[in-house]
Amino acid sequence: MSHNLATAAYLGAAILFVLSLGGLSHPETARRGNLFGMLGMGLAVLATVFGPRVGASGIAWIVGALAIGGGIGLYAARAVKMTQMPELVALMHSLVGLAACLVGFASYVDTSMPLAGAEKAIHEVEIYVGILIGAVTFSGSLIAFGKLNGRIGGKPLLLPGRHWLNLAALLVVAWFGRAFLQAGTVADGMLPLAVMTAIALLFGIHMVMAIGGADMPVVVSMLNSYSGWAAAATGFMLGNDLLIVTGALVGSSGAILSYIMCSAMNRNFLSVIAGGFGTGGGGAPAAQGAAPQGEAVPVTAAETAEMLREARSVIIVPGYGMAVAQAQHTVNEIVRTLRDRGVQVRFAIHPVAGRMPGHMNVLLAEAKLPYDIVMEMDEINGDFPETDVAMVIGANDIVNPAAQDDPSSPIAGMPVLEVWKARHSIVMKRSMASGYAGVDNPLFYKDNNRMLFGDAKKMLDEVLATLKT
Repeated sequence: MSHNLATAAYLGAAILFVLSLGGLSHPETARRGNLFGMLGMGLAVLATVFGPRVGASGIAWIVGALAIGGGIGLYAARAVKMTQMPELVALMHSLVGLAACLVGFASYVDTSMPLAGAEKAIHEVEIYVGILIGAVTFSGSLIAFGKLNGRIGGKPLLLPGRHWLNLAALLVVAWFGRAFLQAGTVADGMLPLAVMTAIALLFGIHMVMAIGGADMPVVVSMLNSYSGWAAAATGFMLGNDLLIVTGALVGSSGAILSYIMCSAMNRNFLSVIAGGFGTGGGGAPAAQGAAPQGEAVPVTAAETAEMLREARSVIIVPGYGMAVAQAQHTVNEIVRTLRDRGVQVRFAIHPVAGRMPGHMNVLLAEAKLPYDIVMEMDEINGDFPETDVAMVIGANDIVNPAAQDDPSSPIAGMPVLEVWKARHSIVMKRSMASGYAGVDNPLFYKDNNRMLFGDAKKMLDEVLATLKT
């Protein structure tokens, strides 16, 4: 394949990636967006493998690597549960960071194309910055993976003087960067490069460990942005225009998504990085205000079905508990049954419901629920006062009235779904444990609220069976 043909293929792939991002912006076009993304990636891989920069002897190695990586990806796609998608995404981000580090070191020790003067200095800056971003992304994503799958607690690790530690690390990185650029030989430059990499790895660990459980959706989107910039840096090191464009697209879109997530949680992005709120999931309440007054009133599945049957308007709020129980298909059956009876049923989706942005939308799309009844928080929050039943399935922090009523609460000011304003609210949970932020929920004790305890799938199956009788 000629250089001009490879460039044209890269341009086509970049256009497909832009179309993919546009399609992924809405549930109705997400399938088409995924298709554009796959076509773009396939075109990019073919243009690279058969392009002018890969010799005949290297194709066999690349095909072998593609077979191994593709096999692992196919296995992960089939074996990983939907509830494990957030940690899988974090793990994928770590691989992008690791790739940027490895490519950086390989580019530095490569002497096949000797450079000099300004060109050499620019290339070394690209290597230094690329490895820096890649190392932070790699270690930070691994910690995020551990927090999301429960191997690392959600409580933020706030070291004394952590901001001064971060500043000192930044100054040391700058100092060794100067030493790296002044190194006369590859051997001389390897020491400052290795020291910087170690500091960047530690910084990534420290940064994510300091972020609390409730801010993990922001962390996922933030690491997505970092992985994009790491890919762009790799593109600069390799002189690959497509990697630069694609990395910039991912990096900028991830940064925008992080901003949206922070706005949805009434959080400042810098405050999240400095140390987020939250305790270990299900831990003791973290709020310092007065304890909720009242007693939680349990309800049975049969009573829940009767309340739904008598309602004219129902809003369902899905959360991580629904994902864990894999109850979305039963929810779909309940919705169809209620709509056949003339009940208006809609879904209220909080921007940070679940463990990653769009988690609940993906689950509902998987269950083939109509897109037109799935509403964002801003679209539906004002409708709760006219709603007969608000049904919360495995959500907690996103329906916590303490965000509005308790200024001392760690989630004070966070926009939430105002389910307590409905005529009746039903919260489905396994127990009275607090949510991922570790904050108690006064909703459970309100007079118009009922608690349906048990596994969400089992309880919803019982509700469905009663509705159909």
